[in-house]
Amino acid sequence: MSYKTDIEIAQECQMKHIREIAATAHVDEKYLEQYGNYKAKIDLSLLEESDRPDGKLILVTAITPTPAGEGKTTTTIGLADGLRRIGKDVTVALREPSLGPVFGVKGGAAGGGYAQVVPMEDINLHFTGDFHAIGAANNLLAAMLDNHIQQGNALGIDVRRITWKRCVDMNDRQLRFIVDGMGGKPNGVPREDGFDITVASEIMAVFCLASSITDLKERLSRIIVGYTYDDKPVTAGDLKAVGAMTALLKDAIKPNLVQTLEGTPAFVHGGPFANIAHGCNSVMATRLALKMGDYTVTEAGFGADLGAEKFLDIKCRMAGLTPDAVVMVATVRALKMHGGLAKTELATEDLAALERGIPNLLRHVSNIKNVYKLPCVVAVNRFPTDTDAEIDFIIAKCRELGVNTVLSTVWADGGAGGIEMAKEVVRLCEEEQGDFTFSYELDCSIEDKIEAIVKKVYGGDGIAILPAAKKQIAQLTALGFDKCPVCVAKTQYSFSDDPAKLGAPEGFTVTVKNVKVSAGAGFIVVLTGDILTMPGLPKSPAAERIDVDAHGKITGLF
Repeated sequence: MSYKTDIEIAQECQMKHIREIAATAHVDEKYLEQYGNYKAKIDLSLLEESDRPDGKLILVTAITPTPAGEGKTTTTIGLADGLRRIGKDVTVALREPSLGPVFGVKGGAAGGGYAQVVPMEDINLHFTGDFHAIGAANNLLAAMLDNHIQQGNALGIDVRRITWKRCVDMNDRQLRFIVDGMGGKPNGVPREDGFDITVASEIMAVFCLASSITDLKERLSRIIVGYTYDDKPVTAGDLKAVGAMTALLKDAIKPNLVQTLEGTPAFVHGGPFANIAHGCNSVMATRLALKMGDYTVTEAGFGADLGAEKFLDIKCRMAGLTPDAVVMVATVRALKMHGGLAKTELATEDLAALERGIPNLLRHVSNIKNVYKLPCVVAVNRFPTDTDAEIDFIIAKCRELGVNTVLSTVWADGGAGGIEMAKEVVRLCEEEQGDFTFSYELDCSIEDKIEAIVKKVYGGDGIAILPAAKKQIAQLTALGFDKCPVCVAKTQYSFSDDPAKLGAPEGFTVTVKNVKVSAGAGFIVVLTGDILTMPGLPKSPAAERIDVDAHGKITGLF
């Protein structure tokens, strides 16, 4: 059976004019800044001037990812369309895709099949220029930093302790480690340097956590770019870079409005890394979506141990948000991979492999219910090869935890395939009262916060802190950063810090290698492994298969 590609489905969609989508989302045209007929930015004054009450907030998260795929964004969009089909006033809030994955292995991040946001090509490529603005602000700060050193270094910055990197929104491993400032005195001070991908820039995290332009400026001013010869942090504020950086970001900070294939309003804005940052769309877009709909569906990156943990412990804490329900996305195929099967063996029924793999799902569900105390439903993203026996097995296991399971076929059926999921989400919002609790409190020490996450969320025995990290924790505590939330950077492929440990491993410790502060974002980054902040392209990148015809029609995007 041949299926249409995502881009073919998206290009066949008869999109509604963005003014019509804005009207559906209760956005008056005076707040609309159009980018053509199908995209717009929303003026931030709407947040202050709207008297609409906030709607219900639904978080979509997932089991630990595998190469078999889970379909989290697809489920998020399909659920929103499903809610609309049962008569609910709904919005969806999503991250913007990065060009790195679009041209690399993963492809875009606009959903898939018949659950997509459109215009798909625009969203996956330049969109409204937000990422370009973030990259420009990042690189302006880098230029002003090096210029300050060149012009006499009045702040006494130690060139060996510069922490700020330049960025580009592309997978380009060649730029990870570079030496610059070569060519003699007129061309700068020679030093080791490197690039991050734009989504890994602290400015992306700042951008997504800011609650206003004033808050954005305050956060930008706190960004630490390096240290002086006597160990004092140097900030963007010290370099007098904040006003110009904000000027570059003043339009980007406005949330973007687009639509799903079925005409549901979608706010697509921001997109920080889900391991070294918090992996959620902007606070501004989430708040706007909540104001403009009775139900808002949003997602967080990677599995629930990374994305949901950070959404709840960092974003919700900083923004004062409380989710009303959580959807945990799983697939039979991925759970069988957690049970030890190879990707080539997933099409055959194998209850034994499913039984070995299902503890991964059950731990994630238990965390949502018992650590964070939120109502939860499991959505099984159904594939044609899944058997009734395998589905029944998952339903029975989840029922033991007091959680219902619904089948989702939104990839093939759009919103119609999300109706049962939508009904259960509405039931959870109306009938089950959560008692939202964080996994740790801010007045704990940095070590205690990390240990709380490892023990409560990952299911580990504890932590091992390397000497370099102990020294960094002591320094950050002395600087007064110990009351910040922690953002643990680890592999997305396991609850542990070892990507080979699938399922729900036990008896492990997590090794803390480095600890640094993202002072502008307002969190401590805890590095537990070798996390790449500048990915590389694969042997056969997706970019090789993307083309444009004589009429400007793009093919090969997915």
